[in-house]
Amino acid sequence: MNSNQNPYGKNVFITGASSGIGKACALLFAKNGYTVTGVSRNCTEGTKKFSGGGSLTMRKMDVTNSRSVQKVITALPQIDIAILAAGMGVAGSIEDTPMEYARKQMDTNYLGVLRCCKAILPIMRAEEKGLILVIGSVAGRVSIPMQSHYSSSKYALEAMVDALRLEIEPYHLKACIIEPGDTKTGFTGSRNTYLKEGSPYNETVLKAVGQMEQDEKNGDSPFAIARIAMKMANKKNPPAKVAAGFKYKAVIGLLKMLPDRTRETVVRMLYMK
Repeated sequence: MNSNQNPYGKNVFITGASSGIGKACALLFAKNGYTVTGVSRNCTEGTKKFSGGGSLTMRKMDVTNSRSVQKVITALPQIDIAILAAGMGVAGSIEDTPMEYARKQMDTNYLGVLRCCKAILPIMRAEEKGLILVIGSVAGRVSIPMQSHYSSSKYALEAMVDALRLEIEPYHLKACIIEPGDTKTGFTGSRNTYLKEGSPYNETVLKAVGQMEQDEKNGDSPFAIARIAMKMANKKNPPAKVAAGFKYKAVIGLLKMLPDRTRETVVRMLYMK
């Protein structure tokens, strides 16, 4: 790799690396000669080497535990690129879903990224180079009914990355949020859906979640998102945000132009009719 193809370096740190988009990123970067440290709460620790000179070392780490995050990240000698992909999903109505579900959602998807950034940034600033790629979602631009907590956590990441880019620019660091749409991963089967007995919302919850699950099963491969991450890693000045694929770029562009009431009508037709 020459410097134009690899402007940040070859040491990559990836959360959520045991499944889904995180795993796809870990494998793609390792196969392309990068030295990858992947972390997950549940993984088999160890190192695998690849023919192109890259490697993937898996470590156990919980993004919801500050001590776990600090212990693993501060032990790494260098992080050139961080891909923060760990996440989970909660579904259910705002009225019915217990507060502990909402806290768990934000603790993983938003605060998990924040904890990692706080540990990673001192390492990158010392090197005066580095790239942080946050895996967001199209749902961070368009709220999905009956998945309001998930959308809220991804909206929060949008705001954080916007501010982060400004804060770290003087130190020659970059940040970008990648916004996948429907993606075919194990995330679909692990979604936490809350149904309250006798609730008037239950039928709509099941319809909305069922539509989302169907769309995900027919969605993009996680390697399509990993390839976008690789493309961003080769850009000296990556964009603030990038939607995954022409279809979702078009959807976001269209919905931005629509009046609020029209946008609500479109989303209602997709998930609630």
